[in-house]
Amino acid sequence: MSSILFEIKNSIAFITLNRPEKLNAFNQDMALLLQKKLDICAALKEIRCVYITGAGKGFCAGQDIEEIAHPNGPDMETILKEHFNPIVSRIRFITKPVLAVINGVAAGAGANIALACDIVVAAESASFIQAFSKIGLIPDSGGTFFLPRLIGWQRASALMMTGDKITAQEALQMGMLYKVFADEELGTAAFSIATTLADMPTKALAYIKHVLNNSAVHTLEQQLVLEDQFQQRASETYDFKEGIKSFLEKRKPIFKGE
Repeated sequence: MSSILFEIKNSIAFITLNRPEKLNAFNQDMALLLQKKLDICAALKEIRCVYITGAGKGFCAGQDIEEIAHPNGPDMETILKEHFNPIVSRIRFITKPVLAVINGVAAGAGANIALACDIVVAAESASFIQAFSKIGLIPDSGGTFFLPRLIGWQRASALMMTGDKITAQEALQMGMLYKVFADEELGTAAFSIATTLADMPTKALAYIKHVLNNSAVHTLEQQLVLEDQFQQRASETYDFKEGIKSFLEKRKPIFKGE
């Protein structure tokens, strides 16, 4: 069975990490296949939202340690440069919203790949752990970039150094997540969010993503210039015109992502 399940439905690309016997820990095959599926999502106009979750009881336990320990396994440089870093880059620069649906444990690179997504929701039973220090490593997969920006320097430093596991509710309180749902409600609630995103003006969402990416390194003056540029682009789209027209006609807009 494939290590990545992939389905397109209602303009949503559903990507499921599928190594449940390993809590969906990444091996080389799974990492490279996820990259290919994200490339498909980027290329197909019909896809207007990407939904990533895990099979079984976990979201993703990070890197498969057995693969690292294998004499013929990839070294750390290969794992980062060819596996995880390209995944994080694809998530951040794809011009479509990416929703992470955390159904269980998200550890190590699995946690940080989730945090790279645009919106993160989780089941009440889900948990997060920066597991790297427990085996003598530093956080990777963009964790040192995203986590302090989400929850602050002090908390990020503590979670990374201690390797403490936190619950979904604790992650929500820290600002790491968007929402937490009861386990039995997660699928329905996440599908509703994904459907909303897929029905939104796709180009505007892509522009939001672009300006947010740049806000991490820009000065206020630079960001104001960027907002001006992309607001102008947004105002020239079909969806903006449809939004204005539907408002004046007092009806629900029908966006095309154009």
